[in-house]
Amino acid sequence: MHPLDTAISLDQLSKGSYRAHTSAAYANMVGPFGGVTSALLLNAVMRHEDKLGDPISLTVNFAAPVADGEILVEAQPVRTNRSTQHWLMQATQNDEVVAFATAVTAVRRETWSAHEALPPRDAPDPLTLARMDTTDKPVWTQCYDMRYMDGDMPAQPGGAGEPDGEEQNHSYSCLWVRDEPPRPLDFVSLSAICDSYFPRIFIRRQRRLPIGTISMTTYFHADTAMLSAQGEQFLLATAKALNFRNGYFDQTAEVWSADRQLLASTHQMVYFRD
Repeated sequence: MHPLDTAISLDQLSKGSYRAHTSAAYANMVGPFGGVTSALLLNAVMRHEDKLGDPISLTVNFAAPVADGEILVEAQPVRTNRSTQHWLMQATQNDEVVAFATAVTAVRRETWSAHEALPPRDAPDPLTLARMDTTDKPVWTQCYDMRYMDGDMPAQPGGAGEPDGEEQNHSYSCLWVRDEPPRPLDFVSLSAICDSYFPRIFIRRQRRLPIGTISMTTYFHADTAMLSAQGEQFLLATAKALNFRNGYFDQTAEVWSADRQLLASTHQMVYFRD
């Protein structure tokens, strides 16, 4: 099995109730990488026998640090309409909620379509760029092949109470990214990739600080056929923050296919300690 599929594997206990386990391959600074928790909760929906259509939105609230070990995951549809379905999911450890989520799935139909967002211009072929060095970076980064054009994670360890690096006037990042080892793209892997950007405050201040994502929403603009057509290709990804204030900052990001189709956009709110 691919490391991601191992990390999000679910043993069904009853309808909509599953047992999972954290994966050392996706370890972060504290607990598992948030993207893999997001993918795990979405996978509970994808596995559910009553699922209708494809995911169009996913919101995950990270209520507490996830400890290494067993996780109980539950997913239930709370309303099913003709073409949309609304879901509630939660992850618990020791009878306490560590993460909970909502999702909407839908049956898409052919309509007039257009996009106003624009992909990055003049992005070089990913294989002409060096793969990001994962030395001194969280373990989960080894599960992705990242090739940065702008906004890589600062090299110095940094931390609270240490001098700032040379602060930038922006927090923008642009990179090519795919699973490592390569894996055909689907909704669960895309949901994890949507959290694979480094915290925007690291990029803006050029130092590492204690942070934690509080809430993350992902909007899926692609259907199953579009994702299947991507195969194992690199995805073009961008991220930036809009505001840093009083211990919290946001992140807005986009994930584009190699042929410049918008696959997903994502927004999150992150806690930081200075």
